[in-house]
Order: sequence, then structure tokens, then C-alpha cells
Amino acid sequence: MYMEHEQEEEQEHTDSDGMDSDDPLTCTDTKYGKSFRHFTREALPRLDNYRNVLSLHAAPRPTLDELHNASLSRKPQMVEKDLATPTLTSTNLKFGWIKGVLMRCLLNIWGVMLFLRLSWVVGQAGVAQSMLLILTTSVVTTITALSMSAISTNGVIKGGGTYYMISRSLGPEFGGSIGLIFSMANAVACAMYVVGFGESLITLIPETAYMVDKGWDQAIYGCITIVLLTGIVIVGMEWEAKAQIVLLVILLAAIADFCIGSIIGPKSDVEMAQGFVGYNWTVLQENIGPDYRRFEEVDYNFFSVFAIFFPAATGILAGANISGDLKDPQKSIPKGTLLAILLTTISYLVIAVIAGWTVLRDASGDVADIANWTMANCAATDSCAYGLHNSNDVIRLVSGFGPLIYGGCFAATLSSALASLVSAPKVFQALCQDKLYPYLEFFAKGYGPNNEPVRGYVLTFVIAVAFILMGGLNQIAPLISNFFLAAYALINFSTFHASLAKPVGWRPTFRFYNMWLSLVGSLLCVAIMFVISWITALVTFGFLLTLYLLVSYRKPDVNWGSTTQAQTYKAALTGVYHLNTVTEHVKNYRPQILVLTGFPGERPILTDFTYLLTKGHSLMLCGHIIQGQVSHRGREALTSRAYQWFKGRKIKAFYSVVDDVGFKEGASALVQ
Repeated sequence: MYMEHEQEEEQEHTDSDGMDSDDPLTCTDTKYGKSFRHFTREALPRLDNYRNVLSLHAAPRPTLDELHNASLSRKPQMVEKDLATPTLTSTNLKFGWIKGVLMRCLLNIWGVMLFLRLSWVVGQAGVAQSMLLILTTSVVTTITALSMSAISTNGVIKGGGTYYMISRSLGPEFGGSIGLIFSMANAVACAMYVVGFGESLITLIPETAYMVDKGWDQAIYGCITIVLLTGIVIVGMEWEAKAQIVLLVILLAAIADFCIGSIIGPKSDVEMAQGFVGYNWTVLQENIGPDYRRFEEVDYNFFSVFAIFFPAATGILAGANISGDLKDPQKSIPKGTLLAILLTTISYLVIAVIAGWTVLRDASGDVADIANWTMANCAATDSCAYGLHNSNDVIRLVSGFGPLIYGGCFAATLSSALASLVSAPKVFQALCQDKLYPYLEFFAKGYGPNNEPVRGYVLTFVIAVAFILMGGLNQIAPLISNFFLAAYALINFSTFHASLAKPVGWRPTFRFYNMWLSLVGSLLCVAIMFVISWITALVTFGFLLTLYLLVSYRKPDVNWGSTTQAQTYKAALTGVYHLNTVTEHVKNYRPQILVLTGFPGERPILTDFTYLLTKGHSLMLCGHIIQGQVSHRGREALTSRAYQWFKGRKIKAFYSVVDDVGFKEGASALVQ
């Protein structure tokens, strides 16, 4: 138990129950790592005490004397280190689980699709399949959230969110690949939300007031909007958080307005002519089944509609992506994310049922058709301008107070755009700080007390503007769906792989996960990717593979204790156990050679001759006997040089040093 004297006094006098502190950086009990079976008051181990002794961050372990008399024997360099260590102050803004995770996830999930595409989804898929579609997305996101919660409660979560969790779990190759793709996905998602904002804004402007035409005006308004949003996030996280609160209030009011309006019913014959007839069993029976049609030159089916809607559920990582700005990520991420998924799923189901129960699929908008209930006859001539199939304005039509729906739509799109605009640079900054890819260190620099990635904000702005000018919602949404599904697949696979490898460090305090459920979630994400668009899925995996191979080729000098390392060790150990029970046969004979080369580079001919016999398919051990004593640092240096020499000559062998013995004793030790 490694505990400083000052920590003991603080526990005795100011923290008698060990539960008062909410700061994970200063808490010394097991509040952040306890389970019902192991509830102790031991101090959490210090990571620095377990580092390699050659590490710059290594810390000396205290002796028993130092633990009992810390005030007398405390090393002066430790005092200097403590004095130089920055502490959290009021300038370092940290969020709790409500403001930091729940609100961000709600605002990011309730995006542009809620107001502009959910009614269209009901028109295409019908009420029954729409509910199935919503529940399918919820199953994917819930499994992913459970897997993410397990990873996030397995240790300290720093800045970088999704990238940090995957890279520290599966290693830099997987983490670097998904980090870059996830940053790109968030940047493109920001563009999608801004395009949705422009699409809703353009409906308020008469055609005579267009600056150019509908498409270009929508892009112009989108570019102006992204400039303003970028300015807000550059000012700082505190202003961005305040803006999110205002937007959430408006959004909740708009959803309530829609529900109340459906109860009130149509307020005029014009609304009824446009398809809003109030709660009607006949309408519900007609809308219960699917009616897939051609829209914008595309023949839609369940999976293509799913691809359009899926981005509406992709905001579950909004809280995890700012993990570095959370007070207690281990508690905040699971609680806030799962509650957000529950609330948004219920809201989507309610809105889908209300839309299918109260609005016709097709309506002419002609008041004269009301008397004979022939508003939907225009479908025969494909001339309907209103209804679930034809209008994106259904939510406003049903509402009790139309302008509030516009406010809610603006709030949903802008809040989601803000969340994506913050998430993309934060994840990208963490990726750049790890130096996994060349020429990206420029974006690692942060500014201000919260280490804001201003350069990343500018890059995200450029990418968002490019996609705003490229296309509409239905063109951008499938691409984003594939990127997010790839990220979700790797998050689920990370949890499965960690549970399978069972490294000592895999002990998440979040217990409501299952390794096989995580595997099913990962396979489900991959399957949905290919069903949505096999071409886009292949491109996504090709891009992932390219990034993976790039990081593998560069071999970054990082050691994060990934589960791939644990699995390699476990597989080797299992193989050795298996060989222990196998009787050797002459057909499987392989030489196992101990060659006393000293340092291999000093006797290259002997080393090369031995390798001619083993050829990398048999055991070759190069022994080095040193009569004098060698320090640990010297041993590490010799070993490193030897393996570098092996690598240069493409030799597969082991190197072992025996020191402080004579040649006879050393050779005997190596043979044994």
C-alpha cells in the first residue's frame, strides 16, 4: 500500500468516511474502483511506481521507513515535484455527468433527422417498420454504450474519448486508424447538421427573395452558420456549454409542442388539406405497413432508409469525446450515455407513432378535397406536395405553435453541429499528440487553460465547408453511417478482445456488459455497413486497413499495454502448455541451439552459421557471459543493441546475458 503521510492525515481529519472527495485526481480510497466483493480503504496504486525504471516518469517506491516517517525522510525531489504539479483551479473547466455527458448526448442524438427526416421515414417504412428501425439503431447504440462503459471504467480516461479508449485497449494500429476516421466522421457530421439547418431555414424564405437559387442559398446560409459556430467554440468550452443549455431548453419545448399539437388536432381546413387529420384509426391502419417509393432518383427499401436515419442515433459518443473535460469520466460516461439513449429512443418511438397516426402519406393541399376525403387521390398522378412522403414540414404542421418547431429544428441542428465541431478536434488533437502519423504534430498544440485545439477547429471548419458545398442530407448521411458503424464495431470488439485475453489490467468496475454481446454488437455493425452500401463499406475498411498498415510500418515508440499484447502472450503460453504434453517425433524434430557468441555482433560468422541451421524455424539462443557485474541500465542497453543487430541482419533469435560469474558457471547457467 503506497500512501503518503499527508494523505493519511487528510483521511483521518477531513475525510473520515473516505467518500467526501469527488476529485478522482486526489481521492485515495477505492471509491472509483470498488465492487461489492472488494470494498477496501486502501490507496489506489500510483502508476509511476510501476513504470520501467528507465522511464522519465518513473517514481521511486517508498520504503517502510519512509511510509512511517514521511515528513522526516521524504526526498527533496519529490517535494519539488509536488510543488510543480499543477492543480485543478477554477480556470480548468470540468463538467459533471449531466452537463458533460447527458446534455451533450441528448443534443447530438436529437439532431436534424428528428425534424426533417423522421416523418419521411414513417412515410416510407410505415409505423411498424419505423419502430423496428428505431429499435434496431437503439440495440446497436446500447450494446456499444455498454462496451464503452466497460472500457471507460477500466482505468483513467484522458482526453481523446473514443480514440483514447480504442488505442489503449487494442493498440496504436487500431486506435490510430479509428481515431482518424472518427475525427473525419464528426467533421462531416457537422456539415450534415449545418446542411439540415440551411434546409429548414430556406423554407422560411420566399422564392422571390433567393440570392441565387434554393441550392446555393442553402449552402451560403450553411457557410455563414459554420463560421459563427466555429467562433463560439474557439471562444471556449464554457461559452459552448452555456449555448448548449439554451438549445436544449428550446429543443425540449419544441418536442412538447409537437405532442400537444397532435392532441389539439388540425386548427384549420388548410392543415387538414395538407394531410394533418388528427388521431384517426383509419389513417393508422393505412400507415402501419411500408410503402417504399422512389425519391430523389433512388429506389428506397428498409436498409437504404435505415442508412438515412442511422445518423440520428450516432450522438452517443458526444460525452466520451470530451473525456478530458469531465470531472469523473468513469462514472459520467456510463450514466449519462445510457440515460440519453433511453430518453431519445422513447422520444423517437412516440414521434413516429404520432406522425403515422395523425398524418396522411399523401395530401394535395386543396381544401376542396376535404369534403369527399380525396386529399390522397393526387398520389395516382404523383402530384402530391404534402403528406409524410412529400413534405419535410410535417412536424411543424402537427405542432400547436409552428414557430417553436422552427426554433426546435434550429436548436437540434445547431446543437448537434456544435457537439461535432467540438468532438472532431478533441479526438484529432489526442491522436496528433501521440505522433502515430507523420506531419500531424502541428495540430497537437493546444491553447488556453483547457488546452483548446484551435488549429483542429480551423481544420474541421475547412472540411465542413467543403461538404456543405458538396451535397444534401441524403447524400451525406450514408457516408457518416458507415464511419460511425466502423467506430462502434471497433469499440465492441475492444471489449470482447479484452474479455477474451483477460489481461491483469482488465478489471472494469462497470459490470453490466458481456463479452459475447459485445462480439454480436461488433458483427452486427459490420453486417449493417455492408447491407447499407457494400461499396462504401469496402472503401471504409480499405481506408482503415491502409491506416493500420501505415502505423504498423512506422512502429511508433509507444507501449500502452494493449490487449493484443496480452493475447499474444496468452497464445504463446497456451502453446507451450500444449507442447509440454506432446511426445517428440522424429518428423517434427527441430534443433534448439545455444551458441556462446558473447555479443552477437562480435562474432557474426558464428552467429550467421548457427542461423543457417535454424532459419527462424527453430530456437536459437545467443548467450553472453560477462565476468563483471552489469547494471540494469547496462543490461537493457546491451539487449536493445543485440536485437537491433538481429533486426539489421534479419535473424530470428533470442539474446541472454549472464553477469558476475566465471565462464564455466555462466555457461552452466545458460544450459540449465
